[in-house]
Amino acid sequence: MILEDSVLEKEISQAVIRRMPRYYRYLGELLDEGVERISSGELSERMSVTASQIRQDLNNFGGFGQQGYGYNVSFLYEEIGKILGLDQNHNIIIIGAGNLGQALANYMKFDRLGFHTIALFDVKEELIGKNIRGIEVLHVKELDHFVKTHDVDIAALTMPKSSADDIANHLVSLGIHAIWNFAHVDLSIDAKDVVVENVHLSDSLMQLSYNIVKNK
Repeated sequence: MILEDSVLEKEISQAVIRRMPRYYRYLGELLDEGVERISSGELSERMSVTASQIRQDLNNFGGFGQQGYGYNVSFLYEEIGKILGLDQNHNIIIIGAGNLGQALANYMKFDRLGFHTIALFDVKEELIGKNIRGIEVLHVKELDHFVKTHDVDIAALTMPKSSADDIANHLVSLGIHAIWNFAHVDLSIDAKDVVVENVHLSDSLMQLSYNIVKNK
């Protein structure tokens, strides 16, 4: 897909970006069901998002529907995949080979989406050399050499928060531009060209707890 310059230069809100993976997921389900086309109204009913919101979101990227026809499911799925960068492969390293790090490395769907874990690192001797789905856990002291000799797109941090800031800034100094942070801390990185996605699992659980209490 070639977007117009005006679309490429447009600042897309984070709220819209957060909805795009959901569109991608629902369209994938429609493909599995053999659905060839769908209107914004029909997609709205499935996703509990207004048809107007769907049209507005997609129009941020040029719009993909035809009046009286709706959306070609296969085409829209492919185009949203391109918007999300899923037409490319992304190499991931994981810093912290404990339970969470191993769970991420073992999650097969990441590979199907083009996200490939190529190394895990830790400091615990009992973990060094362990094989996680064909990937050997390396000592953190090997991190610099590995990053300098491999194409690394994303670093996932699944480590204690006490070391996360130092490791993150060191990764940035090595040329890493994307960090997927599972450490229980909001990273402080002084680099405008670095993208950080903070994932606080406990925050999500506490929101769920609030809604449980509220609905009692």
